[in-house]
Amino acid sequence: MLTKIGGGEIIDPASGRAGKGDIWIRDQEIVDAPPDGKADRTFDASGCIVMAGAIDIHSHIGGGNVNTARLLLPEQHSAHEARPAATPLSNAGWSTFETGCRYASMGFTTVIEPAMPPGAALHTHLELADIPIIDKGTLAILGNDDFLLSMIRDEPSARMIEDYVAWTVGSTRALGVKVINAGGAAAFKENVRTFSLDDVVPSYGVSSRKIVKTLQAAVDKLGIPHPLHVHCNNLGVAGAADTAAATIAAAEGMPLHLAHLQFYGYGTEGRRKFSSSAARLAELVNATPEVTIDVGQVMFGQTVTVSSDVLRQFSARGTAHPKKFVIHDGDGNGGGIVPYRYRPDYYGTIQWAIGLELFLLINDPWRVFFTTDHPNGAPFTVYPKLFELLMSRDARNEMAASLSKSAMALSTLASIDREYTFEEIAIMTRAAPAKLLGLADRGHLGAGAVADVAVYRKDKNIAKMLGRAALVFKDGDLVVRDGEVTHYRWGRALRLNPPPDGAIVRRLEDYHQRRYGLSLDWFTFPDAAIVREEPFREVPCRS
Repeated sequence: MLTKIGGGEIIDPASGRAGKGDIWIRDQEIVDAPPDGKADRTFDASGCIVMAGAIDIHSHIGGGNVNTARLLLPEQHSAHEARPAATPLSNAGWSTFETGCRYASMGFTTVIEPAMPPGAALHTHLELADIPIIDKGTLAILGNDDFLLSMIRDEPSARMIEDYVAWTVGSTRALGVKVINAGGAAAFKENVRTFSLDDVVPSYGVSSRKIVKTLQAAVDKLGIPHPLHVHCNNLGVAGAADTAAATIAAAEGMPLHLAHLQFYGYGTEGRRKFSSSAARLAELVNATPEVTIDVGQVMFGQTVTVSSDVLRQFSARGTAHPKKFVIHDGDGNGGGIVPYRYRPDYYGTIQWAIGLELFLLINDPWRVFFTTDHPNGAPFTVYPKLFELLMSRDARNEMAASLSKSAMALSTLASIDREYTFEEIAIMTRAAPAKLLGLADRGHLGAGAVADVAVYRKDKNIAKMLGRAALVFKDGDLVVRDGEVTHYRWGRALRLNPPPDGAIVRRLEDYHQRRYGLSLDWFTFPDAAIVREEPFREVPCRS
């Protein structure tokens, strides 16, 4: 099947295409135009903008914490349309099925679940396999598990650490590694309630900084494309900007990615000792080219915070709205579910402004990524409104006028004139995520790319335009027309498979037998456990 998407305004920064043109698709792949210019089917994209399918690098869409949030908040579940039969997981609540449909309707075709506990990998992949249309990926959590902390304490060879990281990524079918409040969950088990970058984990004698640097080096040495994905210490605390600044400095020339930086953009100025330090952090990011960040924008309204940062969630339980929460401990990180409502009061206004400041003050759109840390800052369904705020100074000013004036006085947002262009949006949501994750087959519209294409009908109302794509193609299939899903298909999970040395496998087998009385086989699973045709697509590591 040869498909032509004709006459649209192409915005494709990765391949350098800009201006009116055609996109050609043969089956599942974008190809060059045929010599005879004949197509089996043609879609008219005149009056439209054409981009590659969007990529979200940090969105909590599957796994134990997400499922627990559904169970905790049945009263907040919206009614969902009936879905096709024979899908393996429950349709109750904010379903996995609805997640894929909502993302696709906005032109997103790849989404990364950024916090997968290795012990829950099978559960996570079963949920992700139930999400239609989009491709998925996961980041495996390390940095609080006894096996790793014991190795760091005992100062083994760097190769042994690398082999453990390789085994974890390969056996869990992950796309990278995330560290969450490095050492903080382990310290929490020993009644520590505050924990910073240079604090030491009791019983192990290793600092949070040492854990981050050890994992950063291992990820880089293994050639894992995505840098270590760091959830810093002291999330949400006034003065957390100092921790973020110290973590940025700790990159020391080696790639490092900081997650949801907005939640660390809090200073201590003003009468309430809570202010914006976004300008300071943006300046540091601009001056540190090896660091990338995603924002974690706050938008107003009810949401639920889900996190494997058990220390932070335990501290935040008193702010729960409604007044219920789940805090759980376990091997590695544990975690917590705390519902929360962001209000347009002083504190909410500061948080809202900080995210926008980071977006607008970090100069390079290749190093700042579009996220709300779904659902922690806001559900991903607010993305169209967030695009509008980034692309329209008038929209920002109009909203800011209704918010806390004392909060806005401690922010630089009102003085920022910058407006994102469509090219910058395409970089931030397509080309840059693909580059960051090592996904050479997507994020662009060049020949050889997977045929993930989003077509948007031009409209002065940016939120309307980007909230309901005119056409979306996934692997060459037309899946969305005028913002409505017209065809269901199953995406795949993108994974790495770095080979570990056999010695680490034998050591892990011995560890699991001694600690749990179980074979290592209990903690791994075959591809066949995911009942989908070709459930995984392997991504190569850097050579």
